[in-house]
Amino acid sequence: MPGGGASADLEMRVDSSRDRSTAVDLAIAVMPVILASVAGQIATFPNIEGWYAALNKPWFNPPTWLFGPTWTALYILMALAAWRLLRLPRHTFGRGSALALFFAQLALNALWSGLFFALHNPLAGLVNIVLQLLLIALTIKRARHVDNVAAVCLIPLAVWVAFATILNFEMWRLNG
Repeated sequence: MPGGGASADLEMRVDSSRDRSTAVDLAIAVMPVILASVAGQIATFPNIEGWYAALNKPWFNPPTWLFGPTWTALYILMALAAWRLLRLPRHTFGRGSALALFFAQLALNALWSGLFFALHNPLAGLVNIVLQLLLIALTIKRARHVDNVAAVCLIPLAVWVAFATILNFEMWRLNG
């Protein structure tokens, strides 16, 4: 069929471009989240058995083994939220600010472990986590206007970080 080959070729190129864009969006969503997780682990793990174990902790401090699975689930949800925002058309009003807020809170997330664990500084961690919680709330608010599923994916993060803020405050209070 004359012309059928050209049409099929054009469709293939459009599909290939769409697939490439999806792959790029997925990489942009997942890689920073993985890097934040790895940075946190590098700062945290060497300090758990020594410094952290010696801290006075509040009665509601979760067992250490709970943090790994909790953060794994939260990071997966964070990557999903970022991917959903990234796949929206670039001209979508609020998309850019939602992504900027998302990546700002992710940067603070990565920095928190270094401040709290590596520097052994619960006060610096507390300042960070309060700002982090504020940025998470703003990210949810902004994301809700452009992709409700992305916003919902971040609610467990907000709940956990709110709890972690109280925990961080108590660690500072008990050990300051």
